[in-house]
Amino acid sequence: MGKKGLEKKKKLAKANRKIKRIPAFAIIRTKRKVSFNRRRRDWRTDKLRIED
Repeated sequence: MGKKGLEKKKKLAKANRKIKRIPAFAIIRTKRKVSFNRRRRDWRTDKLRIED
């Protein structure tokens, strides 16, 4: 990560936070109306369009 710029690092970190599944208490609290993360991204197929 040393050669990447700060902007790119920030965008990659934000994308990494969005990947995570929603917590179990959120599923319970919403009575399964919200049961999965729609913005979930697969590292192999869905590529980020981040430029240098």
